Amino acid sequence: MIYPWVRRRTALARCFASAALVLAVVVAFALPSAAPAQAPNRVLLTEISGVIGVATTRQLSRAIDQAQDQKAAVLIVRLDTPGGLVTSTRDLIQRIVASPVPVVVYVAPSGARAASAGTFLVYASHIAAMAPGTNIGAATPVQIGGVPALPEPRQTDPAKEERNASPTKPRTTAEQKALNDSVALLRSLAQLRGRNAEWADRATRDAETLTATEAQKEGVIEIVATTVDDLLAQLDGRRVSVAGAEIVLATRNSHAELIAPDVRTRLLSVISDPNIAFILLMIGFYGLILEFWHPGTWVPGVIGGISLILALVGLTALPVNYGALGLLVLGLALMVGEAFTPGVGVLGIGGLAAFIAGAYFLFENAGSDVDIAVSLPLIIGTAVVSVLLIFGIAAAALKARRRPAATGAEQLVGADATVVDWDGTCGHVRLFGEVWSARSSRAMKPTGRVRVTGRDGLTLIVEN
Repeated sequence: MIYPWVRRRTALARCFASAALVLAVVVAFALPSAAPAQAPNRVLLTEISGVIGVATTRQLSRAIDQAQDQKAAVLIVRLDTPGGLVTSTRDLIQRIVASPVPVVVYVAPSGARAASAGTFLVYASHIAAMAPGTNIGAATPVQIGGVPALPEPRQTDPAKEERNASPTKPRTTAEQKALNDSVALLRSLAQLRGRNAEWADRATRDAETLTATEAQKEGVIEIVATTVDDLLAQLDGRRVSVAGAEIVLATRNSHAELIAPDVRTRLLSVISDPNIAFILLMIGFYGLILEFWHPGTWVPGVIGGISLILALVGLTALPVNYGALGLLVLGLALMVGEAFTPGVGVLGIGGLAAFIAGAYFLFENAGSDVDIAVSLPLIIGTAVVSVLLIFGIAAAALKARRRPAATGAEQLVGADATVVDWDGTCGHVRLFGEVWSARSSRAMKPTGRVRVTGRDGLTLIVEN
């Protein structure tokens, strides 16, 4: 009598044990899994090369945001630039100074340079480094496409004449203001980071340059490193002030992960090149002028309008989102115009290209935890639907144009009529409930069917 009870108790215990195991597994999967902890010495690397423009601003902004999201210890910016636009440079400086992650600007590889705007980025960085065989300086601002100043009258004072002969001396008030503004900016960055402010003044006013070793001796940079790994080894243990707090870097034995620019950044990099932007600007102006001279050709007007918007975006005269909105509206207008322009085709193709480009660049989700960018499949699908709709309307209009007339005098030609009476070559026919006088080259049978081939006043011309 005891054995069955013991057996039942054992089975009950097994059931409880199994239930507890299942419950533990369910709870383990139900609880939110902790995100994998980021390595405290994680390092990200982004490369900036070529002319600094709107694409560079976007690339660095996204890199800083990604470094913040991944809780990276350091963001390294490998720099090689001849300079760039002042507006983009100021945007980059603001992002670097406000970065919650230490930004290390590393002028590399050997043979690279941090000229003009690059000097400002080096001074703005939390830690500045250069590779052997690189140089920095020549930060004097120049005007894009500026016309050389006319030579001034010869001075009678030799000392004054010698001063005026300096190639860096501004000759206009605008140049003087731009120079003083750049000097103040670079000196303020030098004071912020504790770097050589006097050389910053000379680099801006006199376009002075330094090699990597000279820059370290002058207190312009902190580190001379041959490779990124060498840079990481020298960064380890350094103290930097980030957002008002002092941070000790831990980068030894770290590996830098490269952040590659996305498609939008690469496209913006192409049009933000001053040479490309200037060419697009000229194409835009000439295209619009040719369209005004020969209205109705559409090709120069379409190409000119798109090129002009792209040029304004590349030269930062127009924000990227506004330029994208302009392309989107232009594309819709051109595609609608295609439906009302017989047999052109250029408006539709140009409108489709402008629509896709505008929709692609319209939204930017950098700095936001919500993805508000328009997906590429949605852009393509919308463009295809728009094209089908507009060209469908155009095809329907052309088909309706070829359709026989349904009202008016033109409706009578080609219609079938019934002979009421006939005498020789003349008689009367019934058409659409009305009796018309008619004539023909031959006699017709009463109550017979005839076809109207023409009209002469109120007399129809018919035949069998």
